[in-house]
Amino acid sequence: MVPPTPGSVSDDVTQVVVLAGGDPILPPLPRPLPAPDVVIAADSGLAAADALHLDVDRLVGDLDSVAPADLDRARDAGVEVDRHPVDKDRTDLAIALDAATELAPAAVTVVGGHGGRLDHLLGGTSLLAAPAYAELSIVALMGDAVLTVVRGTVPLSGRIGELVSLVPIHGPAHGIVTQGLRFPLDGEELPAGSSRGVSNVLAAPTAAVTVTDGVLLAVQPGELAPDADPGAGTR
Repeated sequence: MVPPTPGSVSDDVTQVVVLAGGDPILPPLPRPLPAPDVVIAADSGLAAADALHLDVDRLVGDLDSVAPADLDRARDAGVEVDRHPVDKDRTDLAIALDAATELAPAAVTVVGGHGGRLDHLLGGTSLLAAPAYAELSIVALMGDAVLTVVRGTVPLSGRIGELVSLVPIHGPAHGIVTQGLRFPLDGEELPAGSSRGVSNVLAAPTAAVTVTDGVLLAVQPGELAPDADPGAGTR
């Protein structure tokens, strides 16, 4: 589809998928992708489009990692190419999230960004929860893991017995209430740097996490707790 004019708000844009760079993105993904209204590729994330059967609407970044043949095919297909200088102060993922924000979507799903350099991984996960993207509902599929940015109340789903870690980021998280987790929190605080929320467990196929102030990363690494029944629940 042709995305709306940058900066405009369109009721037609509900879901944006961002294809990030890093390790190759190969199916199966840890969760099915929602049907996207707009697909934005960040540099080498373009290579994942064919494997995921997605049509890219916009390609952004410095394009120092995208294969020349992939770039030529994208241009021939009419993909909007937004090339930035290599010497820049924003990562390609940040540029892609900025482009998603322009569309004012209800939700953004980021695919990839888990591989390559550790500094890229840490910077990317921190970026997803940055104040600049507070108006976006963001879920990231990174390898076998699902990362959900929690502001307000956010649902989680998965297999009963699946690990879920709640990690405060950019400061403390206050008023945390959980439903459907083995180790509940009820109006509590997780200070920045706290490990208390690590390795909680889904007690039901659906759960919810609420934060009244601050931001959490809910990380589902795709592993079951050691004492979990492998046949319990469904994804």
